[in-house]
Amino acid sequence: MAVLLLAEVNNGELALDATAKAVTAAKALGDVTVLAAGGSAAAAGEAAAKIDGVAKVLVAEDETLGHRLAESTAALIVSLAGDFEHIVAPATTDAKNVMPRVAALLDVMVISDATEVVDGATFVRPIYAGNAMQTVKSSDAKKVITFRTSTFDAAGEGGSAAVETVSAAADPGLSSWVEDKVAESDRPELTSAGVVVSGGRGVGSEEDFKLIEGLADKLGAAVGASRAAVDSGYAPNDWQVGQTGKVVAPELYVAVGISGAIQHLAGMKDSKIIVAINKDEEAPIFQVADYGLVADLFAAVPELTEKLG
Repeated sequence: MAVLLLAEVNNGELALDATAKAVTAAKALGDVTVLAAGGSAAAAGEAAAKIDGVAKVLVAEDETLGHRLAESTAALIVSLAGDFEHIVAPATTDAKNVMPRVAALLDVMVISDATEVVDGATFVRPIYAGNAMQTVKSSDAKKVITFRTSTFDAAGEGGSAAVETVSAAADPGLSSWVEDKVAESDRPELTSAGVVVSGGRGVGSEEDFKLIEGLADKLGAAVGASRAAVDSGYAPNDWQVGQTGKVVAPELYVAVGISGAIQHLAGMKDSKIIVAINKDEEAPIFQVADYGLVADLFAAVPELTEKLG
């Protein structure tokens, strides 16, 4: 069986971690062809060709594919779909925008956030904020799937796949780029960071959230936040971890002032080591934490940050 995998391409560069993890999942389905698409994608295609397990790389470069416009990317995938039984992607923000459109154009279902491949038609995915696992069997002729990359190991490098250039599909003209506003940060990207420090409603204010940032900087970590903290204006939207935010699985996750609602746990419970700091000893976060500290965060976090220095 043949698999077409949409690579994660950001500003012309391959997001190696997300793409390599999706390759691991896709290899269980058959020979993997990677599609690198964008306004600039040649370098991403060359990088994808080096991933172990990739049989072929298709590179599509066109202005209509730039700026993360989902409609034109979906049209390109559908134009290539005839040769593939499975069309897959990592479950990133971009792919979650593209793949449902692909499924709709092909008149098939989309299987989102798959965490396990049982066979070519059967997949496991979380439901109810990760409190139950659902096994889904699709009878569609083409399966459209996004893989939750936090549950797969990244494929290694050492491959030497052939790289082929393909043309973009006709522009549907359904959207146009106006502008990008990019948040600059020296910290690691949240979904691929090895260490994440997150703050919750208990931090109390945007000003006090600097305590979280200070601890993160000492650990070389990305900064996350609960939805309650984001909704309260303490942290920006792109820091949100949880069911309606980003899913992370770092080596170390430090939860500060986070009670541990199931919606937040759905986004971080696969972390290798979880440390919780909360003054409420009954907080649900302690049920999933490997290490818990019942303490006032305004005393504990500055002391911890100082000792790390």
